[in-house]
Amino acid sequence: MTDLAKRKAQLLARLNELDVRLHDIEAELDAPHSSDWEESAIEREDDEVLERIGASGLGEVKAIRAALKRIEDGSYGICVRCGEDISDPRLDAVPATPVCRNCAA
Repeated sequence: MTDLAKRKAQLLARLNELDVRLHDIEAELDAPHSSDWEESAIEREDDEVLERIGASGLGEVKAIRAALKRIEDGSYGICVRCGEDISDPRLDAVPATPVCRNCAA
C-alpha cells in the first residue's frame, strides 16, 4: 500500500482545492444580478449550475473527511462493507473511497 502519509497529504491537498472552489462558488452566487432581464436569466441558469457543482463539492468534502478519519483510526484502505483490503489502484483512482471495487459494483 502507498504510504499513508502520502495518501493523507493527497487528501488534504484535494480538501484545500475544494475549499477554495467552494468559496469562489459562494462568492459568485452572492454577487448581484444584472438588471437586464435577458442577462439576469442567463445568470440564474449559471447559478443553478454553480449550486449543483457546489453540492457535488460538498459531497466530496464529506467523503474526504471520512477518509481522513479512517486514516487516523487505522481503517483506511479496508472496505467498510466486506472488510477486505481496497486495492492500491482503486485508492489511486479514488483516494477517498470507503469500499472495494467489488462492493462498489
